[in-house]
Amino acid sequence: MELFLTLVSGVAWTGVYAEAIRVGLRDRTYAVPAAALALNFAWEATYAVAELRTGLSAQGVVNVVWAAADIAIIATYLRFGRSQLPPFVTRPLFTLWNALLFGAAFAVQWLFLAHFGMHDGVRCSAFLQNLLMSVLFVALYAGRRGRRGQSMVIAVAKWLGTLAPTVLFGVIEDSPFVLGLGVLCSVFDLAYIALLARDPAATGD
Repeated sequence: MELFLTLVSGVAWTGVYAEAIRVGLRDRTYAVPAAALALNFAWEATYAVAELRTGLSAQGVVNVVWAAADIAIIATYLRFGRSQLPPFVTRPLFTLWNALLFGAAFAVQWLFLAHFGMHDGVRCSAFLQNLLMSVLFVALYAGRRGRRGQSMVIAVAKWLGTLAPTVLFGVIEDSPFVLGLGVLCSVFDLAYIALLARDPAATGD
């Protein structure tokens, strides 16, 4: 069951990333909110190294695949992101902001790892930033006043990709903290799915 849920999460999140790359290039924008993207990349890079240092594992391989996909999404963000900001945000300022953003994201992951250790750090940081991503996707829809750079595939796959580890760590491993955060993620993920479902333009993804 553990391997099955890990693979479900891996396939679903890989679907999120593949679709985010496609939609970002199609709409000439980025399809994952910047703060969530930075935290995700930092998490995947950090824990891919940590997992693979102890030997080959399904989650370690999945993390490597996700980190590679994140690099492509980051490329769409760096290419198209500045054009969606006010004119006073020059390229040097945009570069400085991104250095701070991604630097802070890695610092957060390392602090979680140092304070909580591998077992709890990987779970606590993952579900906290997953909740942030769920909220930010709703904010992205509201901020863009529609589904530009978004799709139902991303929304549904993100929900399923979070639901599987919620069952694994929250229910099977009996972690009320993870279960609570996972339930909150589902609330916002389902709200986001409902927003896209009500938008006629989103049905043609």
